Amino acid sequence: MTQPKRTPQKLGDVVASVLKHAGLSDRVAQASVIPEWPSLVGPQIAEVTEPLLLQQDGTLVVMVKTHAWMQELTLLEPSLLTALNRDASRPPITKLRWMLRR
Repeated sequence: MTQPKRTPQKLGDVVASVLKHAGLSDRVAQASVIPEWPSLVGPQIAEVTEPLLLQQDGTLVVMVKTHAWMQELTLLEPSLLTALNRDASRPPITKLRWMLRR
């Protein structure tokens, strides 16, 4: 008994389906702030920072060049979170965790 032939699917559609079924599509959407970081925070902040990873609780871990910048960015965290969460279609970044680059 032969199986009916299936129509080929686009790879992107297959990957999206797998991510959705695995419950990962929201996390992937949330993590899209990492490549978008420079456009979301601006060139001055992007020059002294590097987003490293997104934790499961929505905390974005960001490396910072200097201690002085880390203090400044801690004060700017509310406005940075607003900028990062402007796209309401993805789950929000809940917190920023600053780490000094060694």
